[in-house]
Amino acid sequence: MPPDSDPTSPEPPDAPATPDAPATPDEPEAPPPPMLTLRDGLTPVVDTEAALREVCERIAAGTGPVAIDAERASGYRYSSRAYLIQLRREGSGSHLVDPIAFDSLDPLQEVLEGTEWILHAATQDLPCLREVGLSPTALFDTELAGRLLGYPRVGLATLVETLLGFHLAKEHSAVDWSTRPLPEPWLEYAALDVEVLVELREKLGAELVATGKADWAQQEFDHLRGFEPAPRVDAWRRTSGLHRVRGRRALGAVRALWETRDEIAEQRDVTPGRIVPDAAIVAAAQAMPTDRAALLSTKGFHGRGAERYSSRWVAALAAVQAMEENDLPTRSPRGDGPPLPRAWAEKDPVAARRLQLAREAMAALAEEHHLPVENVLTPDYLRRTLWSPPATREPGALLDAVAGQLASYGARSWQIGLTGPLLTAAILEADTPVPDPEPDAATDEA
Repeated sequence: MPPDSDPTSPEPPDAPATPDAPATPDEPEAPPPPMLTLRDGLTPVVDTEAALREVCERIAAGTGPVAIDAERASGYRYSSRAYLIQLRREGSGSHLVDPIAFDSLDPLQEVLEGTEWILHAATQDLPCLREVGLSPTALFDTELAGRLLGYPRVGLATLVETLLGFHLAKEHSAVDWSTRPLPEPWLEYAALDVEVLVELREKLGAELVATGKADWAQQEFDHLRGFEPAPRVDAWRRTSGLHRVRGRRALGAVRALWETRDEIAEQRDVTPGRIVPDAAIVAAAQAMPTDRAALLSTKGFHGRGAERYSSRWVAALAAVQAMEENDLPTRSPRGDGPPLPRAWAEKDPVAARRLQLAREAMAALAEEHHLPVENVLTPDYLRRTLWSPPATREPGALLDAVAGQLASYGARSWQIGLTGPLLTAAILEADTPVPDPEPDAATDEA
């Protein structure tokens, strides 16, 4: 309203009052405004030692945490290396660093030492940042904070829209970041991601304090700092369409072709699916061709990679044909962990009962605290504890033993405090024999 207007004066004659418009509850709300511009403009990509020194000085002169993001060439490259690193700190501005241009980013690590990093989905970026020598001494993960606060969708764009009221465009999220030079629209997109992280951290941090979850979050963030991706075991078993393959020798063919493709992809630094797709591997394993002509005439096995490396595919299949039966893979992988939950009832009914009771209690606990159940306790920790619980059945000793077992797997103190009593109760209840029902009086009289 203009400052000289009088809220009590009638509308002028040429602007007659209109009746209230009817409510339209089904009308969609206007979308949030897009975040299109950078506060400080787009800065040049840092790709020289002199520019890196200047950026380090500016970051050192800033205040507060540092927002960090990294872009990889997933879907294009075999490696998971970072091809662009974005940083922002209050009083410093935003910076785009090309890690490919440097033998070492030690100066950047030194200036970041002792400063909290803000990341979104830290498990995605920490490995590639560590690869170039960057490791946090403290961090705040906005995705994990969103999970702990019970937000149903915790992607960066969704959280920004929900908490900050901006629409964050994601149209360049799947581009080839190994491209050089990087197009300006891509750089603007990358810089926008760190523009919002500091403010998002403030909002989420305040909510964590208000809900009493700040200590839980800190334990999670401390645990994240040492995150390492789990080693890939039998990664070939994740081949799409593997369920259609029958017989151990055909499974061996999938394994051999997958491993051959993986070697080629690593050598060329190309994502494996761009050599030949999973469907081609499955088709060749089912057909088991014995020469190049038969291989290339196999339905589904075609394309540049199929022809270019045909001799290697044929050799891999020939090696499988020569294998002893005992050297071929089985349908189910051999593992040292508990079996799949669906097999528990047959293999160990008491353990299946433990799992059922614990899952029911965990679901109620998750609902009470507005948490995803998988964040209350890692499902693998739950299954391991209930499949092979401590031997004692004295309640106090069992609770202590369960807590120790969970801690040995990597559960955090807050998780152990919440779930230890529930798992202890499930073990005790499931292991107590259920008495036979008393005979019906009418039956006795008969």
